Amino acid sequence: MRNTAFTHIHESLGAKMVEFAGYKMPIQYEGLNTEHETVRNSVGVFDVSHMGEFWVYGPKALDYLQKITSNNVAALEDGKVQYSCFPNGKGGIVDDLLVYRFEAEKYLLVVNAANIDKDWEWCTKQAELMGLEAGKDITNASDNIAQLAVQGPKALEAMQKLTSVNIVDMEYYTFQVIEFAGIPNVILSTTGYTGSGGCEIYIPNKDADQLWKAIFEAGEDYGIKPIGLGARDTLRLEKGFCLYGNDINDTTSPIEAGLGWITKFVEGKDFIDRDYMQKQKDDGVTRRLRGFEMLEKGIPRQHYEICDAEGNVIGEVTSGTQSPMMKKGIGMGYIATAHAKFGSEIYIRVRKNLVKAQIVKMPIYKD
Repeated sequence: MRNTAFTHIHESLGAKMVEFAGYKMPIQYEGLNTEHETVRNSVGVFDVSHMGEFWVYGPKALDYLQKITSNNVAALEDGKVQYSCFPNGKGGIVDDLLVYRFEAEKYLLVVNAANIDKDWEWCTKQAELMGLEAGKDITNASDNIAQLAVQGPKALEAMQKLTSVNIVDMEYYTFQVIEFAGIPNVILSTTGYTGSGGCEIYIPNKDADQLWKAIFEAGEDYGIKPIGLGARDTLRLEKGFCLYGNDINDTTSPIEAGLGWITKFVEGKDFIDRDYMQKQKDDGVTRRLRGFEMLEKGIPRQHYEICDAEGNVIGEVTSGTQSPMMKKGIGMGYIATAHAKFGSEIYIRVRKNLVKAQIVKMPIYKD
């Protein structure tokens, strides 16, 4: 297993460590529910250094990104971030990602840890088809960058102590390059995967110890705590954020997944699978990703069957958990379109029992 620049800190704090995407990562410190509530109510820190980062440069950068991503990169301005996906040419998704625009000819792509190698192979293949050179026009910086996600309603207020630049008023899905905690040229963004506000901080690996120490000193008065990946998953699920490998994958389209808002059919954007997705948008799809909450006692899990009242299978759970905030089972899953109306009652087959649930609009947890 590979280490992040913070692995030695997690181990010194007694975190329960597990293998995730080839890295040794903290799954929890004091307990999932406690850590979850810390992020919802105050401020918590996630090590997300295992995420991948690709730089795209040059005069062909925009055309390249317009081809390989579903969202409209031309709509970005400097300092803005965009959520998007890589269509795979077969109607599915290679990965979902963030696109950061630094300049007209300089972009950063942030991809999922488990997909770094696959994404890099895909991106370089598409780059070569467009006359871009891997290692020059597109580079893989994943091994050189450490990242902490400081999340929660008090996160930006606490982190403001570490910079003279105004960060508390930053808009959602924006970023700045600033001096932070005495470290120059830090990328600080406000995207978030918890739905509770906060920021992401990108630094060179060598500055990891300095950053960790400064962040926890700045957040001490706010009850800051380190948080494991277990709570990261329950937090994102309460807010209805997709997880690649669960809710989206190589066989799911953005239209089915409710990601039509990141699939832009604008003039001049001839992205991969555009015609296929346009047809899905126009003609409709046979299944839809929906959030649901349990009306009876039971915890839904990935791959559990979703049924109608007669026990007929109408879908499958893609993500499920016991919500720490709602104190009930919640989940997401693909459901046949005819049964996917909001407010509809459905049943989750938990072992041999049909347990009643209801389809709800996301976010599932509304604070």
